[in-house]
Amino acid sequence: MNVLESSPRVAVEHLVRRLGGRAVVDDVSLSLMAGQVTCLLGPSGCGKTTTLRMIAGVERPDSGRIAIDGQDVTLAPPEARGVGLMFQDFALFPHLTVAQNVGFGLNRAHRSSGNRVGELLEKVGLSGFADKHPHELSGGEAQRVALVRALAPRPRVMLMDEPFSGLDNRLRDGIRDATLDLLKAEGTAVLLVTHEPDEAMRMADQIALMRGGRIVQQGAPYNVYNAPVDRAAAAFFSDINVIKGKVQGALTATPFGDFLTPGHQDGAKIDIVIRPQHLKIDFDRGGRGPNPTVADGTPARGTVTRARYMGRESLVDFAMDFEGAVLTASVPGVFLPKPGTVLWLMIRRDRCFVFAA
Repeated sequence: MNVLESSPRVAVEHLVRRLGGRAVVDDVSLSLMAGQVTCLLGPSGCGKTTTLRMIAGVERPDSGRIAIDGQDVTLAPPEARGVGLMFQDFALFPHLTVAQNVGFGLNRAHRSSGNRVGELLEKVGLSGFADKHPHELSGGEAQRVALVRALAPRPRVMLMDEPFSGLDNRLRDGIRDATLDLLKAEGTAVLLVTHEPDEAMRMADQIALMRGGRIVQQGAPYNVYNAPVDRAAAAFFSDINVIKGKVQGALTATPFGDFLTPGHQDGAKIDIVIRPQHLKIDFDRGGRGPNPTVADGTPARGTVTRARYMGRESLVDFAMDFEGAVLTASVPGVFLPKPGTVLWLMIRRDRCFVFAA
């Protein structure tokens, strides 16, 4: 195996960037592998774009190191890094044709032959668009041109900052999939910055969840989603329900029965977190309900306050009989009980997360 294939294409070590006396990027470390997509995911203002700009070379870190294929490029200019850039505004040159836009970053030999330009346009279904100008393109077509323009010089690394946010939902999924296929076929190491968990789950081989300038969790999408590091990480990926309790003898009493909570001291307050799809609704305490699910423990009584159909599922809000709690359950398909209906809830304990409050 080639050494470069088993080593990170990009190694980011302990990056720090301070603005106005505040660390907007605080000790960030990342590894990007060739042929893989890493999503830097987090809310607006968490430092994602600043991290990307430092890797691109358009902004300098206050400390830390950036290496590409083992070569230190921390202070190298952007053009010396072999990095492709793609942003949400596409930034196509309006006076150039599609072919000229795609060929802009190629060397003279490639430009004269046109082979690389034609090959890339064909891969994204735009082989008949070479002579068009950007104003003649739809948003989705312009996005694909921007993608192949960035890929034309065969960059070792592709940095993408919210590249799909300007597209409507009807186009977005198809274009994301086509982009992902092309990037993987090119063997490019990709860093995709996004604030959308669904986009990260759909595209990433690895997710780095960022908050307050720091990476709080890294891993494969399955692991980040199913083993969140804290309550905020769980809530970033989906709606959550929170049941509060207090530990006594490694157990926490709840209306759904006792929970094993080892590792927490007696008297510690904890949050038991469960997603809406892992609540089971029963019409009575006998277990008859609209969403058969493996559940255990004790049923708890709730009164419907609202139900709405969301297309693929129904969301039902309950005012529970304990501590004024409100829980939300999701049910596949249509299930719209009237407000005031009394139902019973059970929970999947194997889908619960326990965190210190």
